[in-house]
Amino acid sequence: MAHGIYLDHNATTPVDPRVRAAMLPYLDEVFGNASSVEHAHGHAASQAVDHAREQVAAAIGARPNEILFTSGCTEANNIAVLGVARANPDKRHIVTSAIEHPAVLEPCRALEREGWRITVLGVDEAGRIDLGALEASLNEDTALVSIMAANNEVGTRQPVAEIGALCAARDILFHCDAAQVGAYGLLDVERDNVHLASLSGHKAYGPKGIGALYVRSRRPRARLAPILFGGGQERGLRPGTLNTPSIVGMGEALALAKSEGNGDAARLHGMLALARAQFEAAIAGVQFNGDLDQRIANNLSLSIPGVEPLALIRRLRDDVSFSASSACATEKIETSPVLLAMFGDTPRARTAFRLSPGRFTTEEEMARATDLLVAEIQRLSASAPDIVATA
Repeated sequence: MAHGIYLDHNATTPVDPRVRAAMLPYLDEVFGNASSVEHAHGHAASQAVDHAREQVAAAIGARPNEILFTSGCTEANNIAVLGVARANPDKRHIVTSAIEHPAVLEPCRALEREGWRITVLGVDEAGRIDLGALEASLNEDTALVSIMAANNEVGTRQPVAEIGALCAARDILFHCDAAQVGAYGLLDVERDNVHLASLSGHKAYGPKGIGALYVRSRRPRARLAPILFGGGQERGLRPGTLNTPSIVGMGEALALAKSEGNGDAARLHGMLALARAQFEAAIAGVQFNGDLDQRIANNLSLSIPGVEPLALIRRLRDDVSFSASSACATEKIETSPVLLAMFGDTPRARTAFRLSPGRFTTEEEMARATDLLVAEIQRLSASAPDIVATA
């Protein structure tokens, strides 16, 4: 059993007890295959899936028939990017950004090897794309723009509505990886002109191994060609037996996010404002990463010259859990591509780490974790001649 204070919610969240309670019947007595609707057991499972589809759709302003369940956001991103490419063979251009998740960048690179032209937009030091550069990159050959809603490492939110408006004006499909905003109800696909959106269960207090892809059915309709083949489930775009318990869990998680996300965000914003003030007062030279205004509420990314994040993580392993980079790259000890895109190969990029509290983090826990971090940073920085702790 893990102990200590958990501050890595941008990597994964605990399952909300209400989500777990909703899932339990579908792990036990309601075990039917949701595709076997001709008998009572399958029909009960199918009804549960339909209800979850309605919950997910309502959370992002979509229609139930526009929601496809997947094994996670990675699969949803792959289906979106590759599915658009396969459905539009007469177009050979995609626009994305340098700070996207590998689940977007790698499918784009795969298409590049097939002859597609991929425009990778840079970002400024706040991690934001330039809308002028995006607009200039669009042309008649552009099939898709794929830009994330918010970055998991530095918390920066992109101007999703403005990107959507640019794409809508040019009749270009806009895909958004919305994994990091699902818990806070920050996406409205109709308002924001989003045509495809990827969602994650485990980033929104739901179970791991479940995600969803929104595929717009209204004009402009998002056409996708399948990249997986099998029994035809999920309109043939994601075949395979539906994971009913996890689908139910994701539906409940997104319903809770819709009703409680604003309150969660306000509390977490205040919590991290106090932590930031304490770091500023206690540690000379601290730098905060990401857009300080346009950001998700539960992310605080900071760099401290002379302090190695992995050393800090190891020293506090039993007391505080936090991250030096994306959890998907933990097997590689190298500077994050996101931070390199923002700052280049600089000390600021190499010394960045992330704190991300969540729904069940208390003010007392956050204060205790901040005290522990400050004390350990002061010890680590004592040997660095250009860093002087002020408290």
